[in-house]
Amino acid sequence: MTTTTEKDPTMTPRTDLLTAVINLDLPGPRISRHIYGHFAEHLGRCIYGGFYVGEDSSIPNEGGIRLDVVEALRALKIPNLRWPGGCFADEYHWRDGIGPRDERPRMVNSHWGDIVEDNSFGTHEFMQLCELLGADPYVSGNVGSGTVQEMSEWVEYLTRADESPMATLRRSNGRDEPWDLPFFGLGNEAWGCGGNMTAPGYAHLARQYATYVRNHGDRPVYKIAAGANVEDYRWTETLMKALADLGGAGATQHQHFQALSLHYYTYNQSWEDKGDATSFDTEAYYTTMKRARRMEELIRNHAAVMDSYDPERTIGLVVDEWGTWWNVEEGTNPGFLYQQNTLRDALVASVHFDIFHRFADRVVMANIAQTVNVLQAMILTDPDSGALVLTPSYHVFEMNSGHHDADSLSVGIKGTVPTRDVEGSALPLFSASASVTGDTALVSLSNLDESTARTVVLDLRGRTVTGSSARVLNAPTLQTHNTPENPDAVAPVAHTGIRDHAHGLEVDLPAHSYVTVQLHLGSAG
Repeated sequence: MTTTTEKDPTMTPRTDLLTAVINLDLPGPRISRHIYGHFAEHLGRCIYGGFYVGEDSSIPNEGGIRLDVVEALRALKIPNLRWPGGCFADEYHWRDGIGPRDERPRMVNSHWGDIVEDNSFGTHEFMQLCELLGADPYVSGNVGSGTVQEMSEWVEYLTRADESPMATLRRSNGRDEPWDLPFFGLGNEAWGCGGNMTAPGYAHLARQYATYVRNHGDRPVYKIAAGANVEDYRWTETLMKALADLGGAGATQHQHFQALSLHYYTYNQSWEDKGDATSFDTEAYYTTMKRARRMEELIRNHAAVMDSYDPERTIGLVVDEWGTWWNVEEGTNPGFLYQQNTLRDALVASVHFDIFHRFADRVVMANIAQTVNVLQAMILTDPDSGALVLTPSYHVFEMNSGHHDADSLSVGIKGTVPTRDVEGSALPLFSASASVTGDTALVSLSNLDESTARTVVLDLRGRTVTGSSARVLNAPTLQTHNTPENPDAVAPVAHTGIRDHAHGLEVDLPAHSYVTVQLHLGSAG
C-alpha cells in the first residue's frame, strides 16, 4: 500500500464556507460524563505492564499500580473504568483474586493468548486503582461460567457494611469499609464468548442474575445487561420485551436491569484481515471513516427498538466496547491485540463523540476499548524501557473534557456538507457537536477531508460571546503517530485560525484535523 504524501497543515482554507448554527440558549439533553468511560481487560499488556507493574518494580507505583498511568488518566477526568472484561469476565472467578497474592490460584486466560493468569491483580487492586483515578468502577460479572450465588456474593463483598459473611471476608483481606459500586454488568457478549446463548436464553438469565445483584449500600447498583452485537436488533428487542413482560420497562427497572449494552468496532477490510494501523492509503482511510460513522445508524436503530417498549427512555444504552481494531503490530503476540494509534484513530474518536452527544437522551455510557496497550488505547507503554506515550486518541478525550455533564446544543448546518463517494454511498467529510455548561460552551469540529482545508462559520445565537479560544489536533499525514522517540508528533496546540465574524466566529479547519473552540458567554442576546 502507498501512504499519504506529506501536506502543510496550515494550507489556505477554501472559500466555500459552511455555516454551523448554534442556539446557545436552547440546551438539549445532558451529555453524561460517563460516555467518556474506559475499559481495562485482562488482555495482553493492559493490566500487567500497563496499569500494574507490581510493588517491586523500579517504575514509581502505589501498591503495584503505575503512578504515571494514573496521572495521565486523571488529566482526562476519567469518569469510569470497566473491568475485568470483556471475554475474560465470563471465565473470571472473583474469589481467585482476593487474599494474599502468593496464595492466589492460577488460571488459564484462554481467550487472550492462552497464557497463565496469576490473579495478582484482583478486586482490591482494581478498586484501589479506581480510587487513585477518581473513577467510578464498572464491574462485569460472570454469567457465562459462573453462578448466581457467586455473582451475588461478589456484590455483597464489595458493598456491604455490616457483619455479613462477605463483608467479614473483605475485612479479613484488609478492607474495612465497603466500596461504592455504581455500575455492574450482567455478563459480556452472551451471544458469543460469554456463553454462545440465544437471545431468549440470555434474557431469562439476565432477569435471574439481576434479581440477586442486591443493593447493600445507600447507592443502588446500576445493572447493565449484555446487549447486542452491531445490528442485532432482535437481541435488543428480546431484552426490552423481557422487561415489558413484567409490567413495563419503567415499572420494573428498579428490580432488573437499568441499561443494555451495544458493541461495535471500526476496522477497514474484513474481520479476518482488519488492515494495518499505520500503513494505509487514502481509500482505506475513507473506508474507515465510513465505518466509524455507521455508529450513528446503529444507535438510531437500537434506540428506535428501545423506544417502542420504553418511550420515556428510562432504560439506558451503554456502548461499552467501541473503537478501532487493526491487525496486531508485527512481532507481537496475536492474542495481545497491541496496535499503534495514528491521527486516523483520533478522528474516529472525534466522530464517535459527536454521535454520542446527539443521542445523549439514550446513550448513558460508553467505554473505549481499551485504555492501555490494547486496541485503540489512550496510553502505550514500552515493555523494555517502561516509557509512556500518550496517543492521538488520548488527546481527543482531553480536548473534549468540557463536554462532561454539559447540556448538548443542536448544531444546524447551512450550506452543502462536502462528501466523498465511498463504497457506493456518500461519506460526509464534516462533523460537529456542541454543549454548554453555565457561562462556557464547547464546540467540536472535525474536518475529515484528507487533502482539503475548509473554513466554518459559527453562527452563534441566543447569548453574547465575550471571548473565545481554540485548539487544533493535526499532523502532516494521517499515518503520523507518537512514539517514545517522538511523543508529541500528534498533540494539540493553540489554534490561531479563528476570527470574529458578523454572526459569531470564523474557524479554519486544516485538512484531516480536529478543532475545539471554547466560548465564554455573557447574557442572552
